[in-house]
Amino acid sequence: MAAPRLDSHVHFWRYTAAEFGWLDGPLEPLRRDFLPADLAEPRAAAGIDGAIAVQARQSHAETQFLLELAAATPWLRGVVGWVDLRAADVPSQLRALQRSGLLVGVRHVVEAEPDPEFVVGEAFLRGIAALAPYDLVYDLLVQPRHWPSTLALVERFPGQKFVLDHAGKPDPHGDLDAWRRWLHALAKSPNVACKLSGWPREAGPEWTAAALRPLAATVLDAFGPERVLFGSDWPVCQCASTYGRWVEAVAAWLSVLAPTEQDAVWGGNAQRLYALPRRR
Repeated sequence: MAAPRLDSHVHFWRYTAAEFGWLDGPLEPLRRDFLPADLAEPRAAAGIDGAIAVQARQSHAETQFLLELAAATPWLRGVVGWVDLRAADVPSQLRALQRSGLLVGVRHVVEAEPDPEFVVGEAFLRGIAALAPYDLVYDLLVQPRHWPSTLALVERFPGQKFVLDHAGKPDPHGDLDAWRRWLHALAKSPNVACKLSGWPREAGPEWTAAALRPLAATVLDAFGPERVLFGSDWPVCQCASTYGRWVEAVAAWLSVLAPTEQDAVWGGNAQRLYALPRRR
């Protein structure tokens, strides 16, 4: 029996101008609320059974908001939230959030940090170390300037599960050789997996599945089907794609794989890596 198809990367928010200043330029149409009801129809039409909600703001209030949404929405299988990993009370933050039974990972918006060494700062490293007793994934959201330090981070914590968001945000229109070298180096660490997600925002509305196929092939070659996860980055993907169009593109890329390998990418890997709780 095939595993449920799971979208490992969706966002929800109640829009406020003060908290979502990053929704500018091509993202301006997203300046409104996005809630589970908005995703229900396109998700079902595309044959996706469930999803993981991922933080978009760095606040405890948003993490609690996502946990409450997940508790009220059976097809939301878990939450990748935010905690202040540099704070002294990280263990108590994690204990409080895990009472919901739906926190499956943690993320910091490292891509917004100007310091290329942010993830290897002493306080941040203490926070990553504090995740170990809770079996939580750490989602890596990084820009090219963070690539070298990200390698150092994952090598320092071989027992910590890491999932790379959006394959490290390569520029589909740029020189991809450096990205390919870095991705293969990162994939040498068996504790790292990678999401096929987020590329429409980088590629722009004119993207095609054929043009992005080499990027998908690189991800699958580097990590193998057992460490690749499907993700949409909804609603951010809507700046350059519909939900269904992205699902169709991923399906085309995965069609070269064996059925069991396709099942793993579509949902089995997310279920296993995030240790998703059973839902009613």
